[in-house]
Amino acid sequence: MEVETRHRSAQLPLAIEPRNPGMALDLDWLHAARANTPAIERRAASLPGRRTVKKEYQAAWLLRAITCIDLTTLSGDDTPGRVRRLCAKAAQPVRPDILQALGMGRITVGAVCVYHEMVAPAEAALAGTGIPVAAVSTGFPAGLSPFALRLAEIGESVAAGAAEIDIVISRRHVLTGDWQALYDEMRAFRAACGPAHVKAILATGELGTLRNVARASLVCMMAGADFIKTSTGKESVNATLPVSLVMVRAIRAYHARTGYRVGYKPAGGISKAKDALVYLSLIKEELGDRWLRPDLFRFGASSLLGDIERQLEHHVTGAYSAAWRHPMG
Repeated sequence: MEVETRHRSAQLPLAIEPRNPGMALDLDWLHAARANTPAIERRAASLPGRRTVKKEYQAAWLLRAITCIDLTTLSGDDTPGRVRRLCAKAAQPVRPDILQALGMGRITVGAVCVYHEMVAPAEAALAGTGIPVAAVSTGFPAGLSPFALRLAEIGESVAAGAAEIDIVISRRHVLTGDWQALYDEMRAFRAACGPAHVKAILATGELGTLRNVARASLVCMMAGADFIKTSTGKESVNATLPVSLVMVRAIRAYHARTGYRVGYKPAGGISKAKDALVYLSLIKEELGDRWLRPDLFRFGASSLLGDIERQLEHHVTGAYSAAWRHPMG
């Protein structure tokens, strides 16, 4: 994989692809969507052993993974100071001596993801870096606050400087098969985001079946989602390979039918560098190289970055370092 060494914002602006404008709700397409669970699970189980990259190739893939991370803090005890430290890490995710040994220039993560109250501190800390702020919204993580408040929350975060909004869908619409309600909700969220890109969090661990995941993915894309995302990270089951396979194939089908590329974001439970490599190989095989860039692929993660940095130091020095040598801030 070719590794880009220039600053992310200069090489990969979010507007490089035309935004998905959505389309009319197509219930015939939706009802025809199926998910062969045994076949999906067999394919997913084969992924970790299908592609192995070693030495400098592994380092290149891991550097690419870093540029696709939404570095995230979503804790009740978040403070402006913690967010500023996280933003400093986002702007310099790998120690300079490691990058120098790898012959790399400066790289950054894809975005910093926070609650609304932390948007302003994050925006101030990232000024001049080109790294966007993503805000979780619409009553995250449950998505059960009054609809008007969810729309207002989006507007407040956009006004505060968030360039990306991670919304949560109403899971009940999926579980009851009320696809029109889900479509209308997603269209309203997209409209409220204005110029900010919208990531639709499906909370796949709460949708019951892979068929529901496939159909919810299609509805959100039909309604204009720029990204579809697995999880809030707060569910008991978050990103999994079978769910990811279903979602990326829905993205592929949507692109084939409409010509618009929609991004994908697995989130929750991805904390090891080896897991990041598996997800990257899944995207490469199912969607192609174009999706292996931060305008179309993100990891929702925090601890993942530390493990990747440890693996890169091992590649450079031949020894594993302690986790404390790679703090998040």
